[in-house]
Amino acid sequence: MPVSILVVDDSPMARKMLIRALPPAWDVSIEQASNGIEAMDAYRKGKVDVMFLDLQMPEMDGFEVLDTLRHEDMNCLVIVVSADVQEEAQARARSMGAIAFVRKPVDADKIHKALKDYGIEL
Repeated sequence: MPVSILVVDDSPMARKMLIRALPPAWDVSIEQASNGIEAMDAYRKGKVDVMFLDLQMPEMDGFEVLDTLRHEDMNCLVIVVSADVQEEAQARARSMGAIAFVRKPVDADKIHKALKDYGIEL
């Protein structure tokens, strides 16, 4: 059964690059969202196993998504993908439930390492 992936970023190019960086042998179904509101709508409509989440987005940012997931007791693995690499942002994202923080621009090695570090075997 494929792993359900949700890629959330306001940049279509960033979403495309992240999708290309996913392990090629990984059996996945991929959905995309351009902001946090779309992300939460997609999450509520179906199962999401892994969410790749940008922090800086219009309408509803990544921190608001993490907060909503936590307060509504929603369960998925969240990997933050952001250019905001300040230690404070990383610590805040992790404290809010993110399992990993990957710096933009993403590449396959960074994604593989984040998945492997959390025990997701591909």
